[in-house]
Amino acid sequence: MIEVRNLHKSFRLPPNHPSRWERLKSVLSGAGAEKIAVREINFTIEQGEFVGYIGPNGAGKSTTIKMLAGILHPSSGEVRIGGLNPHKDRRRVASRIGVVFGQRSQLWWDLPVRDSFDILAAMYRIDPRRKAKTLGELDELLELRDLMDVPVRKLSLGQRMRADLAAALLHEPELLFLDEPTIGLDILAKRNIRKLLSTVNRELGKTVLLTTHDMDDIEQLCSRVMVINHGSLVYDGTIGQLRERIGLPTLLQVTFTSEADVPGPDALPEFSIAKTSGRGLAIHFNRRDIPAMEVLRKLESFGTIIDVHMEEPDFEEVIHQIY
Repeated sequence: MIEVRNLHKSFRLPPNHPSRWERLKSVLSGAGAEKIAVREINFTIEQGEFVGYIGPNGAGKSTTIKMLAGILHPSSGEVRIGGLNPHKDRRRVASRIGVVFGQRSQLWWDLPVRDSFDILAAMYRIDPRRKAKTLGELDELLELRDLMDVPVRKLSLGQRMRADLAAALLHEPELLFLDEPTIGLDILAKRNIRKLLSTVNRELGKTVLLTTHDMDDIEQLCSRVMVINHGSLVYDGTIGQLRERIGLPTLLQVTFTSEADVPGPDALPEFSIAKTSGRGLAIHFNRRDIPAMEVLRKLESFGTIIDVHMEEPDFEEVIHQIY
């Protein structure tokens, strides 16, 4: 669905001259420092994938999305959306993609939601019967009925995001670009939006590329994650593979039937004791070095285990290790 080859985008930053005339001359002459936003990245996304695209502020996430959507032209490299170039075949590509920017709405601020949908349907030349059918399906999914006659400016953030998702799906695109769709939402609204996005991916078969700073979005929604930093793609794989690559310790807590007879740390080089309390024992170990079952077998030599609890490293901590 998405093919990216050696994608590169740089901007020219004009010198900070005090005179307007000098600044204008520097712009026209191309003087100034070069700022590289995206640096020779490559990836492929298949039909039906839900992929997280993450990185710190200024890493190049939004610039990449804008090039994929045809809003920005790359300095070099190539993009294909369903085999089409989004810059040369912009109209055909626009009919195949939906875009949601969490901080910007594509709805008309002072108009009721219904009117925004009518305008978008006219822009995409959607047949009235097809529009009615699609809106009926989206209403079942997004619960739009109570929002249709409300001006966009009066919607809550969660309601506006549901309406924006419907607007992005109105022309039945195959691919969704989501840029910070849960930003600013409360916990309940985030949970509802995540549920909707999961349904859109699984039941409607939409391919989704998601950028976000909320690591819960990534863990709960994405089957694959790509990490960009300083314009370069530094990781592309599953969340589990990323955890293994970073090698942060896993926390294992066990409870014994009676107080455990735990030897000193020199006798347990494969893991470190985090806490002991009566019948309880908590340890840290690296799953790259020793499997969890092997750890449990070693712990059974200290006593009879009646309860086990294991916690993986927090995903946000994993990501910080890459940044």
